[in-house]
Amino acid sequence: MGDASNEKVIQLLEEQLAYTKEQNKNLTKQIEALTEQIRQLTKALYGSKSEKSKYQIPDGQGSLFEDDPSFNEPEQTEEQSIEKVSYTVTRKKRNKKRNDSFHEDIEIEEIHHHPANLACDCCRGEMVEFSSTLIREEAKFIPASLKRVQHFEHVYECKTCKNDAILKAQIKRGKAPQGPIQRSIAGPTVLAKLIYDKFIQYSPLYRQVNEWERHGLYTNDKNLSNWVIRVAEDWLQPLYNLMNQLLTAKSVLHIDETYAQIIKRSDGKPAQSNAYNWVCRSVQSEGPIIVLFKSALSRGRAVLEDLIKGFKGTVICDGYSAYGQLPHVQFANCWAHVRRYWLKADSKNGRIGVQYCDRLFHIERKIKHLSPEERLQVRQQEAKPIVDEFMDWIDRSPFFGKNAIAKAAEYTLSRSSELKVFLENGYVAIDNNPAENAIRPNVIGRKNWLFSVSEAGANANAICLSLAET
Repeated sequence: MGDASNEKVIQLLEEQLAYTKEQNKNLTKQIEALTEQIRQLTKALYGSKSEKSKYQIPDGQGSLFEDDPSFNEPEQTEEQSIEKVSYTVTRKKRNKKRNDSFHEDIEIEEIHHHPANLACDCCRGEMVEFSSTLIREEAKFIPASLKRVQHFEHVYECKTCKNDAILKAQIKRGKAPQGPIQRSIAGPTVLAKLIYDKFIQYSPLYRQVNEWERHGLYTNDKNLSNWVIRVAEDWLQPLYNLMNQLLTAKSVLHIDETYAQIIKRSDGKPAQSNAYNWVCRSVQSEGPIIVLFKSALSRGRAVLEDLIKGFKGTVICDGYSAYGQLPHVQFANCWAHVRRYWLKADSKNGRIGVQYCDRLFHIERKIKHLSPEERLQVRQQEAKPIVDEFMDWIDRSPFFGKNAIAKAAEYTLSRSSELKVFLENGYVAIDNNPAENAIRPNVIGRKNWLFSVSEAGANANAICLSLAET
């Protein structure tokens, strides 16, 4: 009886021990996941925002050339070497002259300084000039000025016909041209500067109000906003539509989107809800670059379908789920996004993933000046084996869970077919950086403009930004 009781106690203790071990195992995984999350949040808060990896610098040594544009690129794609990393920088020698600061088309104003008294101090005879010397050059700025232009219509009549009772009176009236905006004091030059300051200089309208007042024009930001909307809808919309038509006739497009804010929304959502600005950009190999922005209340597939309606070809984009399964459209994913996922996995396997990506970017930098046909040939010979090896390495590796390395592996494998599109098409870029660079002015403007009051204002912003960036 005692032995049976002891065996039962032992069995219960073993079951409890097994349960405790399983619980400890689960808690350990949870601790690892939370530790990884804390590390990522700390890095995002205090760490460098650059994608340049410390794995690419010998012994973790920081670069002395971070401010040199020769070393700053959107994606770090140096080929890796465990023992040594070397840089070769070729700088063009140039003997800079003093007048190189001026554009060659700048108007030159000459000021000649003569002696106040041309009488010889010795014989008192008149002196004759024999040389002149350029002593210095300076920049002279002539500030913009505002004029109040008044249009008068003059009326003429024929006195002869007027005095003859039989003849009909003849009157002619001069016709003033209609203004760009009816019943508005804004002339074409004012509107051009307004749009330039907002969409090229990123100056918000409330700041422009103060600037116009200094020039002598009293207005307010509501007036300026209405002017932008009227110009966009009445004058620039046809050009925007033509740009859209030309863009969808291309065979390769870059597409990206970023959030925005619209106060008065037609869908009933609160003002705090995200709206979105989409950008669509053509590629250099298919003629002059066209950049088209589109404002939308959502990030859904319907917006994408409307943006590229009628397009047949390849869209280069990130891994967002809305990009996919559109008729006559092939989607190519961005290797820069893949590299970022592996860069976040700060580990030995993360470094291996980054190095695979860097080898691909090194090849792309080497062939970027070649024709699409030549690029395709090099990619098949050099890049394709690297991609296949990378995918095979991920497939064989035991990456699982919710940590950063598992997310990087899952992101890469789930998009393997889209990531291989660039290997079959020489016109397709390896990354979506052109779209991200194209959308950057919108992000800079968003920091200054903060929000759009209405959807009409957001659409006007998209039209004006499209022309400014194109």
